[in-house]
Amino acid sequence: MIRTTVVGSYPVPAWLRAFPNAEHLRDAMSVVVKAQELAGIEVVADGELGRFDVGHPDTNGMIDHFVRPLTGVQSDLTLEQVDAWRAKAGMGYRSKPAAVVTGPIGAGTLDLRSEWEVFRPLTDRPAKFTVTSPYMLAKVLADSHYGDLGQLTLALADVLAAQVAGIGADIVQVDEANVTGSPEDADLAAAGINRVLDAVTGEKAVHLCFGNYGGQTVQRGSYDLLVGFLDALKADHVVLEVARRPQDELAALAETRPDLGLGIGVIDVKDNEVESADEVARRIEAAAKVAGVDRIRYIHPDCGLWMLQRSVADGKMRALAAGRDLYEGR
Repeated sequence: MIRTTVVGSYPVPAWLRAFPNAEHLRDAMSVVVKAQELAGIEVVADGELGRFDVGHPDTNGMIDHFVRPLTGVQSDLTLEQVDAWRAKAGMGYRSKPAAVVTGPIGAGTLDLRSEWEVFRPLTDRPAKFTVTSPYMLAKVLADSHYGDLGQLTLALADVLAAQVAGIGADIVQVDEANVTGSPEDADLAAAGINRVLDAVTGEKAVHLCFGNYGGQTVQRGSYDLLVGFLDALKADHVVLEVARRPQDELAALAETRPDLGLGIGVIDVKDNEVESADEVARRIEAAAKVAGVDRIRYIHPDCGLWMLQRSVADGKMRALAAGRDLYEGR
């Protein structure tokens, strides 16, 4: 059976934005988990609610939540540092770096295990925990210490590996949305991600997309340039943006190593229209014809649901499950 899951994020409930505290966070997380269960999602996530950053909502906290607690970084930037960043190629979608690296990277007060401990008791279904890729984090930092992207990436990877080692989720998923536009860094990105995956005790997953910055695609590239990257990952399966990608890119996924399970995005998160079950079933069928149905382990949205209205997000999750059931003839 192809299992249904989500990529990670969910729209932050209004009351949590208005009154962010530990009690309301747990209440909101309970609601988000229940919404997934009612929609037919079989591997659930916590919605990444505790990571939302009102000061930088474009990334839903995917970057800043991981960076700000670290030692060796400075988040208060000078005008000179901002100008240097804006002169950097390939990062035009961010007006400022997430921080400046001023010394050796350390965990500081980052505590992902506590997030997991709040989430785990809220469901008896298989649970997924997400973490941002060390390469992606390195790319959005201005570096005044290491002077080398590879060293910075691996330093971040060591911190994240120590964090996920204490998390007993059924699936730990590393999220990467930058190498899609920089395939020349594939070996470096894979090395950093694999260092994190080596510390995972459960199923290992990597999410790959072409950006979801404020609901916009930011990376130019294609999957045929990333086959080597996907093959190098020490992952059990990958979680891929497919619904919004050109149909002919499916052929590249069929070229990846046969033991790598595929998660196929069949829900377009950059479109407010809720897909029909029939449309979801057709997208599954198209992927299965090219890559082989035996390789498709999961279906899911292309990326996180955070920028959608809750009613739209819930409708899309229901369509996801209904489309899978229709495809499998139930």
